[in-house]
This record gives sequence, structure tokens and C-alpha cells, in this order.
Amino acid sequence: MDAWLKMSAAELGRGIGDLRIDPVALAEAFLEAIDTHPYGDRIYVRPTRQRALDEAMAARARAQSGGRRGALDGVPVSWKDLVDTAGIETEAGSALLKGRVPGADAEMLRNATAAGLVCLGKTHMSELAFSGLGFNPVTASPPCVNDPEAVSGGSSSGAATSVAYGLAPAAIGSDTGGSVRLPAAWNDLVGLKTSHGRLSLQGIVPLCPRFDTIGPLSRSVEDAALLLAVLEGGKPADLTGATLAGRRLMVLETVALEEIRAEPLAGFESAVERLASAGAVIERRKLPVVAEALALSPLLYAPEAYGTWKDAIEAQPELMYPAILQRFQGGLEVSGPDYVAAWEELEDLRARYLAETAGFDAVLVPTVPSLPPKIAEVGADVAFFNAENLLALRNTRIGNLLGLCGLTLPTGHPGTGVSFLAPPMREEALLRLGAAAEAALP
Repeated sequence: MDAWLKMSAAELGRGIGDLRIDPVALAEAFLEAIDTHPYGDRIYVRPTRQRALDEAMAARARAQSGGRRGALDGVPVSWKDLVDTAGIETEAGSALLKGRVPGADAEMLRNATAAGLVCLGKTHMSELAFSGLGFNPVTASPPCVNDPEAVSGGSSSGAATSVAYGLAPAAIGSDTGGSVRLPAAWNDLVGLKTSHGRLSLQGIVPLCPRFDTIGPLSRSVEDAALLLAVLEGGKPADLTGATLAGRRLMVLETVALEEIRAEPLAGFESAVERLASAGAVIERRKLPVVAEALALSPLLYAPEAYGTWKDAIEAQPELMYPAILQRFQGGLEVSGPDYVAAWEELEDLRARYLAETAGFDAVLVPTVPSLPPKIAEVGADVAFFNAENLLALRNTRIGNLLGLCGLTLPTGHPGTGVSFLAPPMREEALLRLGAAAEAALP
């Protein structure tokens, strides 16, 4: 059973379909691993033991009767603690929401349950999802799989580490400024940022509703494709025959490579070389439109986040980690007219970006320009926290600001990722490209 903890979700699904893996025994194996793992409490807010076992028993009955609902029927998955779960606390990593119990599952969780997935539990996250480091002194800060003394990346910190430490085959997180891709890269996983509007946000605790997206963290591109289909109640992308031959990829040299540290740069450049060796046509270009979009971040994120949470925050500001409180309250400094003007400018920049990249299958960037800092250092110095957080989120925010879908893959260098950015609603094409790239990378 220990081998099950290292298998991909798709592999486990095939084992269930062949009756080689019992869904109940599988759920019990993961629940035991969560209970006994030294970092279990720092990764999971709360396992949903009874729900998992009930759902696994139903999956077992379907498998035995030949009535499986799909490729992942009976496979356990963890859920970031901003996805509403009926009758189970959903607190989004914040003391402001302590004791919050939704009356119904989020729409995407209902879709997953209808497809036979097993809910293992809720995972820790950055406070109200407003940090890229995964440091949360209010609840817990999950450790990075490559360095337990370091942060794991956020805000889907527990989601990433639940998979990386073998406490879930796959996880569901959210991505507003990079919160799926960043922790995926730092923990050597695949992470899919979906297009805004692709997946329902009904039953998701919001941060910035105009940027919020949901996506899977997994061990393979195949898993990401299957999970996307489950979450929206659709059909998975066809990954058969995917190839890099003749695919045109642009290495973005505007902003994304600035101030990048040695290890992420080495991982990224080695990945680019292997993609080229596999037949991809690589071009390097500068796109000033990207820098213009990134410059709008302060006018867009904090005002929307503060507008979303103003009443709850100002009622009990003492409950928040001061650095996160400060980030939210930064929204007070932006006027309404400036916010509206920034969105108008961003819509124009999005159109310009799509026109300038139209001849390429994807744009490549290092997923994160840094490696995860130590938890102790982050906690000891707010200025250090702020600087590391902004740098960590810089490259991933390109995809959010420009309204793109994005996929990060491990480069083979620990803690580093290569991201593929594609136009909105092109997830199927992106996943096919990712499957071909995955075969070319370690």
C-alpha cells in the first residue's frame, strides 16, 4: 500500500478500474498517512475521515458492479480550505472566519463528488489567500518538500505539500496571482492555472473575484487534464500523440528574467534546451506590454481584496497577521477612478499581448524567480516577507493580469519550474503541449 502513496491519480484510477486497488483500502492508506505523518497537522487543517470512507465505499460498489463514473472514480483528493464543504468548517486560513460552516458543497466539489472522487480533507493555506509564500502564523505554515525549514509557497501551500509528501494523489487549489503554480514549482509538481471564468467560483471563499481561478496540483499533466474535466463536469483533453515537433515557443525576456536567482534560471534554461532538442522552435523576445501590465498590480489587487473583506477586517483587525493586514489595507490608498482607469488600461494591454503572441503556441517563463526562503527568516522580518513575497509572485502574476491560462512543469532542478502561458480558454491545447513537454523533461 505504500506504493499507492506515490502513484499518480490516473494510475490509481486505472488500478481501481482493473479491481487491483480497493477504493476503501486506498482511502484508509491516505488517511493513516495523514494521521501519522510528522507534518500532517501542518498540511491538513482537518481530514474528512467519515466522508472519505463513505465515498470510498460507494466507489468500491460501483467498481465491483462495473458502474464506474469515470477515470478518477474512487481516487482521493485534498481540497484547499477555501472550497466550501457542507457541514465542515471552511475558514480560508483566517481567524476572521473561525467556526464558519457552509451549508452546501461548492459547485466544483459537487461535480467532483458526482464523478466519484473521494474528499480526503481540507488543507492549510495563506491567510485569506493573500500571500505567495505560504507563511501563515495564524494557522500553520506547511514545510517545503525540498527543505522542511523553508516555506512551501502559497497560497495553496497545504494543497501542494499534501501531494508532494504523499498525503494525497492530487489537490485542488486556487490561483489569483500564482497560488497554484508557485507552490507547485517549489514542490516539484504540475500546476494548472485555469482561465478566469472557466471553472465556477460558486462556494469559493473569494479574494479578488475578477482574478480568482481554481486549478489542480498533481504529479502529471494527465492528472491535471482529468481533474479539470471533473471540476467542470466535462470531457478531458485528448493527450494522445502530443508532440513538440514544430511547436513555436517564445521565451519572454521582459521582466520575467530580471533579478532571477541562479537556481531557477539554471532550471529554466536547461528545460528550454530540452524542449528545443525535442523539436520545439524557440524564439526569445521582449514584450514591453508585460511590464506595463505588471505596473498596474498595485492599482488592481489590493483595492479589490480590501473591498471584498473590508467589513470583516476592520471589525477585528487584531486577528490578522500584521503583514497580511497591511497588504489588504493598502487598497485604501487607491481611488475609485484610478481603479477603474487601471482596469480599462489592462483590457487594452490584454488585447495587445494576444496580438503580439498570436504566432506562438505558448510563452515560456521561469515559474518563480526565487527559491523558498526559510520560515524563521520570513517570520522574523516583515520587510523580508514583503520583498520575498513580491518577487515570488512576479512571474506568475503575468498570467493572471493578462488573463491567460498557464501550466507549470518541474524542470528537474529541485524547486524550479517552467511555465507555459497560453490564451484564455485554450486549456486543452495547453495540456497537449504540456504532455509533450513533460516527456522531454525529467
